[in-house]
Amino acid sequence: MSRFILSMLGALFSLLTTGVFAAALCLGAVFWLYGQGLPDHEQLSTYEPATVSRVYSIEGEVIDEFARERRVYTSVDEIPRLVKDAFISAEDKDFYSHKGYNPVGMAKAAVEALQGRGLRGASTITQQVMKNFLLSNERSAERKIKELILATRLENTLNKEQILELYLNEIFLGQNSYGVTAAALTYFAKRLEDLTPAEAAYLAALPKAPSDYHPVRQYQRAVSRRNFVLKEMAENGHLSPAAADAARRQPLVTVQGGDIASVRATRPPRGFFTDEIRRQLSGRFGEEEFFSGGLIIRATQEPRLQEIGEAALRETLEGYDRRARVFRGPAAKIDAGLLESEASWRDALAKVAIPRDIDDWHPAVVLGLSEDAARIGISYSEETGEPNLIPMSDLDWRPLGDNNQPGNLARRPSDILSVGDVIHVKAITEDGEFRHWSLRQVPEVQGAFMAMDVNSGRVLAMQGGFSYQQSSFNRATQASRQPGSAFKPFVYASALDSGYYPSTILIDAPFEIETPEGIWQPKNYSGEYFGPAPMRIGIIKSRNLMTVRLANDVGMEVVADYAERFGVYDRMEPYLANSLGAKETTLFRMVAAYAMFANGGERVEPTLVDRVQDRWGRTIYRHDRRNCAGCGAVDLEPGTVPEIISERRRIMDRVTAYQLTSMMEDVVRFGTARGTVNLPFPTAGKTGTTNESKDVWYIGFNPNIVAGCYVGFDQPRSLGRHATGSGLCGPVFNAFMAAAAEMFGTPDFRVPANGVFLKFDRMSGARLPADAEGDHVISELFRLGEEPDPGEMNVIGGGFAEGEDLLMISQRDSEPDPESDGPAPEPDPVEASQARENASFGSLTSGGLY
Repeated sequence: MSRFILSMLGALFSLLTTGVFAAALCLGAVFWLYGQGLPDHEQLSTYEPATVSRVYSIEGEVIDEFARERRVYTSVDEIPRLVKDAFISAEDKDFYSHKGYNPVGMAKAAVEALQGRGLRGASTITQQVMKNFLLSNERSAERKIKELILATRLENTLNKEQILELYLNEIFLGQNSYGVTAAALTYFAKRLEDLTPAEAAYLAALPKAPSDYHPVRQYQRAVSRRNFVLKEMAENGHLSPAAADAARRQPLVTVQGGDIASVRATRPPRGFFTDEIRRQLSGRFGEEEFFSGGLIIRATQEPRLQEIGEAALRETLEGYDRRARVFRGPAAKIDAGLLESEASWRDALAKVAIPRDIDDWHPAVVLGLSEDAARIGISYSEETGEPNLIPMSDLDWRPLGDNNQPGNLARRPSDILSVGDVIHVKAITEDGEFRHWSLRQVPEVQGAFMAMDVNSGRVLAMQGGFSYQQSSFNRATQASRQPGSAFKPFVYASALDSGYYPSTILIDAPFEIETPEGIWQPKNYSGEYFGPAPMRIGIIKSRNLMTVRLANDVGMEVVADYAERFGVYDRMEPYLANSLGAKETTLFRMVAAYAMFANGGERVEPTLVDRVQDRWGRTIYRHDRRNCAGCGAVDLEPGTVPEIISERRRIMDRVTAYQLTSMMEDVVRFGTARGTVNLPFPTAGKTGTTNESKDVWYIGFNPNIVAGCYVGFDQPRSLGRHATGSGLCGPVFNAFMAAAAEMFGTPDFRVPANGVFLKFDRMSGARLPADAEGDHVISELFRLGEEPDPGEMNVIGGGFAEGEDLLMISQRDSEPDPESDGPAPEPDPVEASQARENASFGSLTSGGLY
């Protein structure tokens, strides 16, 4: 009997042994089969996840971010223990003890599934890493087996801290936030090290299903899951029971609930400057690298100057628009049924796509109309006992009719507004006291402004339109417009570099030339002719005929070469009309070109970025490549400073640059920019107004900074017969440069060492004795050895219609000015005539006066 029992036990043992062996063999075969062709897990040791690229101001503040996945990669050493413990407690409390998978957890999950209690996950953090990085989210046995195999392999390749680093940086936590650092900023506007236990626990509650635990829509579920994580942290010894209990009693306060200001709200809204950085760097490094490479971008923007430039341009554009007093209609419409309660209209107003990046402007909705006011609801302020009103005195606009023509001036609010209209409003104050709300609208007219350092090329401010949120088209870099008279300095530069003098006489008389299209007859702005005058007067008064005659004499091939050398155009056709700015270019190119006048004629490349570093801090782009002699010295001798060694290419002679700058200083003092550009330090510039005043410009500079502005409609049409570069763009430049001077100083223009000054009559070009004085006297700089002989006077004629039916206006008459509202102030005529008695006119060396 005992032998039988032993025999049966032996058989049973053999059967069990065979079964276990067969099961192990089958299991091994399954794992071997699925283990073939799996992704290479070792690549995770060099994994570089998609990371947000950040733009920093010169003050080191983040001013913009660009990313497809909002992730801020953080090394495991920098992630606080509290955050690690929260996620381990929530997701894998045995993380530090298992080998990549948790057999006990898997068994419990299987038992619950067999009992019909539903299928729950039993993945470890290591398994989740493999699923997120190398596998799909498919719920299948095949994927689970692959996940187990890869998890085991990964545990043999990376240590626990490295695996945890991958997990905490890769995990999706909702609201387009990937990784714990981005999520801390998104939900709590905090750095990781500033999180409380309750906040860390909430983040750890999100990996299972972020949308199921939304802090507003699913508040109770979110709090319940957070409290479960806190309980687990306490049970696992990561929190004391008292600390966990205190954290569970805390409400869930988040950015999404409106209780905390978002990180984005503390930064300036995205604007033209950082968007242009995106455009340029995406082209340089590729979009994938820009949006995913975690680039650290040091922008050149001066925040204070950017604000001033934006405000000055907006004031000009809005002022032009408001002078017409034509209301083009509301920005949007809200259904009247949504206006019955404050909560409903606020919610509806928040959803309206309307520009919200205009300082001191607020979106509002018309709630009611009376005979003398419009009652409005304003997005930013709570309703009080006093209604918010726009008085009829501020609603005297003309509505735009169905025929696109302005109607009669409104007599009651209902003539231009309706209940439900979404509009912009601005608070009007007097002596700091609120008076009333004022109706505002985004102007139809547009423009651009840009300023840059003349020596380094660093763009300090850029505004590509009235509102980025209204139109992201950057008119500073993307809009090609005719520069008009703002191009003329390049004609004069080519002449000065070709042996002409500021005192060379140009004939302001009719000019005709044959073209393939027929006879071309350019005209002055006034339609009149003013006879012979020095080249200096030609640019001060912006005389078209003098400029054309000069370009014809110098040769348009030479002028075109200068325009290309300065970067105004890539290729300029040598047509004579282009000497008057007929060929289109951008404000970006024009401002950069003027910088080369200001810095003495050296090539300078404009840039919006000082430096770009990759995610590891390696510099991959640096704009300023000049060498600094002495910058690395520990100590410097008293009285010595480091020397910046420039190897920039010279594209214009220093004396020529100074001559041209001196002439453009007179544009500000006596010419087309007078009256609107009034600065107590050396400033030069040039206005520009195209045919029919479709575009108006002003570009000016001091020895440190160049700034430019243009105004025009996106679909070019006349701005009106009184629109000028001086009147519209001059104030923008003036406001900006006044502020820039406080930051950068106001030095004098540097006089080249290889020149000599001679005195001339400003208006006639006549040589004067060395002791001549008075407003009519100008000291002209000449290159040593190239100064004109006493009595010598160069005169440029040309054009076969010269002198024909010529109506001559005396230089001393009050001349209508093409860029301003009245005649220019002239030197005293008596004083000038006395100076002529001592002047040596000499003989005419070319052409003739008439």
